[in-house]
Amino acid sequence: MSPESLPQARKLYDEAAEILGLKDCLGRKPEALSGGQRQRVALGRAIVRKPKVFLFDEPLSNLDARMRAQMRQEISKLHARLGSTMIYVTHDQIEAMSMGDRIAVMKEGVIQQAAAPMEVYRHPANMFVAGFIGSPPMNFFRGKLVRDGNGTFFHEGSAPDAANGFMVRVENEMASRLAGHAGKNAVLGIRPENIADKSSGASNGQTVEAMVEAVEPMGPETYLYAKTGADSFVARVSADCRVEGGRKAPLVFDMEKAHFFDPATEKVMVG
Repeated sequence: MSPESLPQARKLYDEAAEILGLKDCLGRKPEALSGGQRQRVALGRAIVRKPKVFLFDEPLSNLDARMRAQMRQEISKLHARLGSTMIYVTHDQIEAMSMGDRIAVMKEGVIQQAAAPMEVYRHPANMFVAGFIGSPPMNFFRGKLVRDGNGTFFHEGSAPDAANGFMVRVENEMASRLAGHAGKNAVLGIRPENIADKSSGASNGQTVEAMVEAVEPMGPETYLYAKTGADSFVARVSADCRVEGGRKAPLVFDMEKAHFFDPATEKVMVG
């Protein structure tokens, strides 16, 4: 490095340290830095080169949960400040949802869906995407779509009636879009947060009687691990839920948020 380039290098060095909150660490040896600080030093090495594109390959995988949350914020703020394109590879769907402007979900090297985070969440292209995005992941129930004079219904299981499983009515708009699939096998997908405890006053949806096998209080919410005639699932309900494990409970499925997949191709039946 020529002498005349030293001031410019020092300026870039100081700017990167300021951006990453490392000014108080500049005199330390690498072994005196925490894991998160070392991650930020690695980012600083890239920043001083002023690249047009950053490529991150699971940069937070070795950090604990608290540090990962902090570094997600740091990288998001860095992206906003620099305005550079960032390609971020991760197996953590929380990182993808919270940091990405656009997500490409891949399986075995093939892109399954590429869209904005909430588009992928609300309108998954197939069961793999639906099961990957969301925490806890989407619940799946296998059964059949049946149409009669009263509307279109989803029957869980393979029986011709709901004796060995539950039966729920498909909402009118979705039913019209599924008209060509009446009588066919289908997979009903519904997210845990779209299942409510009826005893708490929930009424917007279809009631399903299920055996609650375990209750997991999470603080602001509670997870109910339940089972119907053929499938196990999880409901993400209010922290005030008074349902007890080992008993049956009426749970309300918000069918306006339901998804239907082809069990053979695992693709969404209607887009």
